[in-house]
Amino acid sequence: MVRIDYTELEEKLSYKFRDRGLLLTALTHSSYVNECIAQKIECYERLEFLGDAVLELIVSEHLYENMTDKREGILSKTRSQIVCEQSLSGIARGLGMQDYLILGKGEEICGGRNKDSILCDIFESVLGAIYLDGGFEAAHKLVEKEVLGKIEQLVVRNYKSELQEKTDLRGLKEKIEYKVLDESGPDHDKVFKVGVYIDGVLRGTGTGKSKKEAQQFAAAAALEG
Repeated sequence: MVRIDYTELEEKLSYKFRDRGLLLTALTHSSYVNECIAQKIECYERLEFLGDAVLELIVSEHLYENMTDKREGILSKTRSQIVCEQSLSGIARGLGMQDYLILGKGEEICGGRNKDSILCDIFESVLGAIYLDGGFEAAHKLVEKEVLGKIEQLVVRNYKSELQEKTDLRGLKEKIEYKVLDESGPDHDKVFKVGVYIDGVLRGTGTGKSKKEAQQFAAAAALEG
């Protein structure tokens, strides 16, 4: 049986397990279980299922209480950005969870320790383990610290998509075009000015270090106009 000192990880989680067996399971990948069938140990998948539900509830409640002027569609989109694979794997890396992963030899060789999909899973499985070990309040504290406290970093608004959705809701087939109006600066430090046109009418302009960034700011200006 694998024996690991989880003291440092618990310090980062700000939670000390009563049953460290739950944490061991939360960090055990199915590839290891498949290679050690005789040990009759469990992988993290069931805890991940539970943690996913706990995370979704906590985030949903937070958005419901703090985005009172937003409809269900916006709430769902915001939640999906917060709990996406990229966001959760980044949080897991920040906590150093990859150092405690228990992988089979094959998965280790294939770089499983650094796969976003696995790191996302173990954040949810560890959350599920904390929920079982310490209850909803303990799980909520972790999510509040590592997820809700970083919402501004996790949620990146896509103003171009929002502008397209806004025009689609009108039921009109309005044509949206983005045109570069100006370029300035040397090749290694360009600044672009872009205009967004709706049915040929200029609705907003934006500047950025790339055309895509300038397009986003132009769409944001059109939404505010």
